[in-house]
Amino acid sequence: MKILVACDLPATALEQLAALGAEVVARPNLAARELRDALTGVGVLIVQNLRVAPDAIARARDLQMVIHAGPGPGEIAVDDASAAGVFVTHCPEQHAVAVAELTLGLVLALDRRIVENAVASREGRWIRPEVSDARGLAGRTLGVVGWGAVGRLVAARARAFGLRVLAWPPPGVGEGAEEIGVTFCNWPRELARAADIVTVHSFEDEEDRGVLIDEEFLASLSEGAALVHVGRPGAVDAVALAEAIPSRRLRVAVDVFIPEPTTEPSSFRVKLAELPGVICTQHIGPLTEQARAAAAAEVVRIVHDFLVAGEVRNCLNLLERSPATWQLVLRVRDQVGVMASILEAVRADGINAEEIESRVFAGAKAAWCTISLDERPSTEALEAIRALPDVLHLELRAVV
Repeated sequence: MKILVACDLPATALEQLAALGAEVVARPNLAARELRDALTGVGVLIVQNLRVAPDAIARARDLQMVIHAGPGPGEIAVDDASAAGVFVTHCPEQHAVAVAELTLGLVLALDRRIVENAVASREGRWIRPEVSDARGLAGRTLGVVGWGAVGRLVAARARAFGLRVLAWPPPGVGEGAEEIGVTFCNWPRELARAADIVTVHSFEDEEDRGVLIDEEFLASLSEGAALVHVGRPGAVDAVALAEAIPSRRLRVAVDVFIPEPTTEPSSFRVKLAELPGVICTQHIGPLTEQARAAAAAEVVRIVHDFLVAGEVRNCLNLLERSPATWQLVLRVRDQVGVMASILEAVRADGINAEEIESRVFAGAKAAWCTISLDERPSTEALEAIRALPDVLHLELRAVV
């Protein structure tokens, strides 16, 4: 299989991919406009920031999987990949530690005015009296919006600073509700009213929940509160935030923007950065050697499992539950053509088989298989299947 690596992976990872017997083509500087032609003959595509557009997927006849070497779908046209039967996978938690570390770094930088002080020192200005209003972190309240892998790590580190931690949304049963020292809020504004500092993170399910930090949320913050945004770009209303910063004297740090440059420009202007008390970083949350190494290792695991075992790790575009309403449960002889004969009887009924699973018993003389169907098969179809000489047992079950 041909693997196109359209991002910067360590040489060791490229060697490990090649060791799987694949032809590895590394083009880390590939542009989005070049991708469509570059996908000829490619079975697996690995990207990070590159946009994988619908037309590129439509033209890639051999493409089987697109891997985002980061959390979430990135810039991959997931719906189009699903329609084409192409798996989209990702590396969900490999950057979590790096983003959590940056989050706490920005919290400290806002409170202690580190950026303003460093800039003034470089310019030869003594501003110590102007930056002496740090509140300190111990005993204050941190609100975590987005209770996922990063949020949990931020909470753990925040407690080490003596911060009281609130979080939203409440986790489901068995999803971390037992976290010691974290109080969960039922609504975002409930968290805003109680927090001195708010950090905004992506959710584990990567579902687009729209704007979370809106005008009402910002109005609920206490005057002089701090806000750190390292999550999904659209989660914060940038216009409302720009208006609230001077009126409520908010201290703000932002690491994500809409839109972000798709190339590496020599100049990049953010209007938010021109406001007092604001720190803007250029989406550097996941950019550590540790995070890159962890993501590369996960990419290799995804490809290994796919090529060696036929398994799809961290898939983003498979249905959690198929639309099947009925299921055939069969014991059959492990003979050539038995499955084809069963499916022919189903096809004659005009019924679609949504999922097929088969397990072979020791000795390879018999197998157990299930066929999930989108409609109930007719009595005639069931009788035709039971009459097949290699069908040992047939049971029809309704899918609940």
